[in-house]
Amino acid sequence: MVQDRYGPPDVLRLRDVEVPAPADGEVLVRVHAAGVDPGVWHLTTGLPYAVRLATGLRRPRHRVPGLDLAGVVEAVGPDVTQFAPGDEVFGTGAGSYAEYAVAPARKLAPKPRNLTFAQAAAVPISGQTALHAIRGAGGVRAGQQVLVIGAGGGVGSFAVQLASALGARVTGVCGPTKLDLVRSLGADDVVDYTRTDITDGGRRYDVIVDTGGNRSLSHLRQALAPKGTLVLVGGEASGGRWLQGFDRQLRALLLSPFVNGRLLPLVSPESAAHLAALTELVEAGKVMPVVDRVWPLAEAADALRHIAAGHARGKAVITI
Repeated sequence: MVQDRYGPPDVLRLRDVEVPAPADGEVLVRVHAAGVDPGVWHLTTGLPYAVRLATGLRRPRHRVPGLDLAGVVEAVGPDVTQFAPGDEVFGTGAGSYAEYAVAPARKLAPKPRNLTFAQAAAVPISGQTALHAIRGAGGVRAGQQVLVIGAGGGVGSFAVQLASALGARVTGVCGPTKLDLVRSLGADDVVDYTRTDITDGGRRYDVIVDTGGNRSLSHLRQALAPKGTLVLVGGEASGGRWLQGFDRQLRALLLSPFVNGRLLPLVSPESAAHLAALTELVEAGKVMPVVDRVWPLAEAADALRHIAAGHARGKAVITI
């Protein structure tokens, strides 16, 4: 899939392009499946405008979208010794919505043995983001009260499972169509946000992971325990075309030193070590990716629209 300009998913076109060549430290992967997440939607639309500072002001520098991938190593660049042609891998790379994509070797790991390529492609970005939110920024411990907002989505479905595996008491917030899913992931309590507000009942949480991005900081703080931690994943729908709610992260950084608790915008670096940690959990049966729907490559635009509308139960995947 190729895009020559920013815009809605309709700007994507299926075309033949040259097979990329791996540079130093890179791996060429024959892609079997690629994940779909809001990050790809932002890069495709060029919204908020702030993302264009990194991706190209007038048009995208990388014409082929896609980040998550799972597939088979086709070739390796100079200085790559940990992989060889024929290895099954998963991770993040550049332009995964294609038959072939290059990825830094440091952002790849052997594919979990008990996952299909489609399942493995659902793990890298969402799984690593949840891992940083729960184990890293959130510092979740056994016995804590943890609230996951957006528990039925890509990051949220991993966050519920990770917090539950650590022995926390998990409350998942989601829409009415995802209640059973979130319960099946290990949530002790489930809140339907269309019927119940997270502040109803006066319950306080040691850690709140907000993947929804639609609540103000003041509202979220009402549900946060004294000295609790609020982890912000993503931004609000409001906030204008320049920041589209990512200003909430900036306000959290400014406000955090002056309140009783920690307000943390999430920074989620990707690495082979983090993928290995997720693989260990997956192969032990403690965490499993939730694949909502699978689209063929030619229907990538439909997959992006599905994600942007908030309909996905877990993660959407494209197969090549």
